[in-house]
Amino acid sequence: MSKSRHIAENFKVGALLTLVGGYLDTYTYISRGGVFANAQTGNIVLMGLKLKGGEFAEAIHYLIPILSFVAGVLLVELIKSRFNDDPKVHWHQLTLALEMLIVIAVAFIPESHNNIANVLVSLTCAMQVEGFRRLNGNAYATTMCTGNLRSGSESLFAYLKTRDITQKQKALQYYGIILIFIAGAVIGAVLTGLIGIKAVLVCLAGQAGALLVLRTYKTPDDKAAE
Repeated sequence: MSKSRHIAENFKVGALLTLVGGYLDTYTYISRGGVFANAQTGNIVLMGLKLKGGEFAEAIHYLIPILSFVAGVLLVELIKSRFNDDPKVHWHQLTLALEMLIVIAVAFIPESHNNIANVLVSLTCAMQVEGFRRLNGNAYATTMCTGNLRSGSESLFAYLKTRDITQKQKALQYYGIILIFIAGAVIGAVLTGLIGIKAVLVCLAGQAGALLVLRTYKTPDDKAAE
């Protein structure tokens, strides 16, 4: 890994958070009222369908996680602006620690208050996608696959055309992240079916692992990494 890159771009961090991202999407869809925590495009489409049918109360059901996602992005930018130059704690670590606290809270929200749970999960996903969006110098997402699929396919074409080994590595990296997301979704579906709403606590293992990587490795200067 280049010295100019922050440890938050490490593949281990990306893999663990992508696993969490896939897990949370199936968790909310299965146990929290058919809402996607990460894929806001899906929620927007579903909201549009409800508006067309005049089901305005149901439309609000999908609007809530969308607005929460926006709030999560704003929150991470606020944390970043406040702690970016703090020598004691990096904003990546603080963001991840806050996400873990939110996940714990979600586990104890009953199904009768699924809207609140979805707000918090969408908030968490927005924080993750905004705070961790580069992998070994390349833009990516830990909570959705469309952009990763496009970038991976673009790199694959470049490799087939030029035989540039760097492009091959980028393509494999993107496709690897997509497979990890799928694995997270499968695990989330299985465990949510078995455990129910408390299954969200399993995400703490992935988040804690990512936080451990962030705290264990020596990080370069943040300004250079930005």
